[in-house]
Amino acid sequence: MPAGARLSVVSSEEAGMRVLVVEDERNLADAIARGLRKRGMAVDVAYDGDAGHEAAFVTRYDVVVLDRDLPGVHGDQICADLAASGALTRVLMLTASGTVADRVEGLQLGADDYLPKPFAFDELVARVQALGRRATPAAPPVLELADLVLDPARRVATRAGVPMDLTNKEFGVLSELLKARGAVVSSEELLERVWDANTDPFTTIVRVTVMTLRRKLGDPPLIETVVGAGYRTAEVLP
Repeated sequence: MPAGARLSVVSSEEAGMRVLVVEDERNLADAIARGLRKRGMAVDVAYDGDAGHEAAFVTRYDVVVLDRDLPGVHGDQICADLAASGALTRVLMLTASGTVADRVEGLQLGADDYLPKPFAFDELVARVQALGRRATPAAPPVLELADLVLDPARRVATRAGVPMDLTNKEFGVLSELLKARGAVVSSEELLERVWDANTDPFTTIVRVTVMTLRRKLGDPPLIETVVGAGYRTAEVLP
């Protein structure tokens, strides 16, 4: 990372969508991050174009909220590079100018959406959520395994019709495992999707979270450990 560039990571309370905010107005960047975090997104923040460009190509994000006029690498260049890379990452471009010509130019660079400043925060959230749904392959609106039902939109989980009291991280881990449909999900993948970029990669937090999740799920067990590889949902006989 270039000298002086800084990547600040804001912890999230829930998982499901990974967002990068690239904005040199620190108060605005931090406010956006706090608001998105409250709505269940894992959020990283870069305060200049150099750090933002690097972060966007090091980590797989669902959405990049990108200020257009950035110091260092310009927002236009970051947007164009992401579009050229073929990544599924969606770009919501922010700008102080709201002219039609600027919007058209931003979209032609490869932005998926365009929001002029100042903006209503609820509108930004709605646009980020909509872009996030387009960034990943479609999953069923409700995830099911045996008598377990997980509704990501409503943040509700039940087993045998009984509501489960899951923490945000437990809900995120369970959601990722169910979406994998029996494929193995590594601890590293869970760490990346459910936690944030500055989480210690050698932490035992994934193992501990899976352990408490298993206890809450009860019997028959729904999560298997694949030694040396990760975790997957178990086959449950009818």
